[in-house]
Amino acid sequence: MTNILLIGHGAREDAIAETLKKNKDAKLFSFMKSKNPGISLLSEQIEIGSYSDLESIKNFAQKNKIDFAFIGPEDPLNEGVVDALQDIGISSIGPTKLMARLETSKSFTRELLDKYKIDGNPKYKVFNKNNLSEIKNFIDEFELIVIKPDGLTGGKGVKVQGDHFNTKEEAIEYCKEILESHQAVILEEKLDGEEFSLQCLTDGKTVVATPPVQDHKRAYEDDKGPNTGGMGSYSCENHLLPFLKKEDVKKALEITKKVAEAINQETGLYYKGIMYGGFILTKDGIKLLEYNARFGDPEAMNVFPLLKTDFVSICQAIIVQELGRIKVEFEKKATVCKYVVPEGYPNKPVKNEKIEVSIPKKGKMYYASVDEKEDGLYMTGSRAIAFLGIGNNLEEAEKIAEEATNSVKGKVFHRKDIGTKELIQKRMEHIKNIIE
Repeated sequence: MTNILLIGHGAREDAIAETLKKNKDAKLFSFMKSKNPGISLLSEQIEIGSYSDLESIKNFAQKNKIDFAFIGPEDPLNEGVVDALQDIGISSIGPTKLMARLETSKSFTRELLDKYKIDGNPKYKVFNKNNLSEIKNFIDEFELIVIKPDGLTGGKGVKVQGDHFNTKEEAIEYCKEILESHQAVILEEKLDGEEFSLQCLTDGKTVVATPPVQDHKRAYEDDKGPNTGGMGSYSCENHLLPFLKKEDVKKALEITKKVAEAINQETGLYYKGIMYGGFILTKDGIKLLEYNARFGDPEAMNVFPLLKTDFVSICQAIIVQELGRIKVEFEKKATVCKYVVPEGYPNKPVKNEKIEVSIPKKGKMYYASVDEKEDGLYMTGSRAIAFLGIGNNLEEAEKIAEEATNSVKGKVFHRKDIGTKELIQKRMEHIKNIIE
């Protein structure tokens, strides 16, 4: 038997747990911030605690004779969980705190691409309290800019001119606000194009891409409303996206491979885990928006159910740096993921509201921010449950996802347009107008 420690409590980790458990010899032990009903059912034992409580995590791992750990979210990576487990001889799928800077420090990543002359950077500049006075001059160079705090913000710290602020004065004020709690702020030119996620597995030497996915950050249909953690996502049966060519995916993968090499040159260490690149196709080709040091949520749900290769074997190969010997394969199917969220999400979500859920006949269901009580399921205020449709094409997958999503009763809503022909056509017209 292989004893695996899973750290994380969301729908992403529910999908990871399901995939690991496809291996009949896998025993799962899960450390969660809050109890996820799906992960709990798949686990031999669970422990609820804080991701910053490294001693409790180490004790839980030692008690259960863990062979390796899989780290789901970014918070434990930033807390140094991989380093703590390494100290007691347990390997992890996930980078050390030093290398997790790929996600936790946007300035580290931008400067890494610059230093090693890797394509993909937009025009940018890093500011701190010492050069704050230069911000106005930088803003003057561009029509529109993006402001990013240098550090973790739960996916909600980035502000875009035209969406979240309009004037230079507002930009400078937001930069000052960021610098009260962060060491630096990054200003970048705003790129126009279509975004996509390319989540890659790596042992530091070999980099393997999973099928590209497009996420939907906006809360409401037709891409309106505030940004969220992600309302849903889709992937296509040809392992491209409607607006992407093979060369585009190849270029994004090439950037990630070069970044993995650069991390090794910079630190002398090998990055083992997930390198999830948020890319954008522009009139000037593929550009890098950011890297995450873990799988995306919801994007993990699009790729894991399609994985044909044993995931435990992939993880073991990453640990011993033999990923190049494994043929990682995915089914040629389309997927559509839709999140059910509380009314008022993301700014003023209802909390502690009971929901009724029927297990869908078709499609998959992954629990996220719910609390399982004796009398049923209650929402805790964030994204509640993800539903996934898998089909031979997008139309089939979207129909399954939509039917499954409608099985939830309560004070909830979801984006009905994710994966639909109308929205995808709009995205394709957008990119056509930019490139032509």
